[in-house]
Amino acid sequence: MKAFLVLLLGAVLCMDSGSSLKCYSCKSQLSNSNCKTSVDCKENEVCKTDVIRVIGLFNVISKSCDASCEADYQDFSVGNRNISCCSSDLCNVNAAGNVRSSYGLAAGLAGSVLWTFLNSRL
Repeated sequence: MKAFLVLLLGAVLCMDSGSSLKCYSCKSQLSNSNCKTSVDCKENEVCKTDVIRVIGLFNVISKSCDASCEADYQDFSVGNRNISCCSSDLCNVNAAGNVRSSYGLAAGLAGSVLWTFLNSRL
C-alpha cells in the first residue's frame, strides 16, 4: 500500500499544472522595445505578431494572443503587412529584426539614388 501511495504522489507531482501559453502583447508601437509586456493567453489561443512597414521609414508593431490567427503577407504600394503566428511561450518576441532590415533597405535605396545622381553629373 505504501508503494502505491508513493507512486501516486510521484504521478501527481509530475502532472502539468495546466499553465497557459504566454505571449508578448502591445498595440501600435513604433519600437519592439515597447512590446515586452507578457500576458497569459486563454485556451486555444496562439501568439500573434502584426507588423506594418511603411516604405522603410517606420514599422507599426502589434502583438497579442489570438484564437483565430492566420499567417498572412500583404504588399501595398506604400509598404507591406506581415502577420505571423506561433505557439510556444513568448515566441512572438522578435520584430526588431524587421525594423533594422527596413532601415537597411531605406539606406540602400537612398544610396543607389545618390550614386546614380552623382554619376550622371560627372
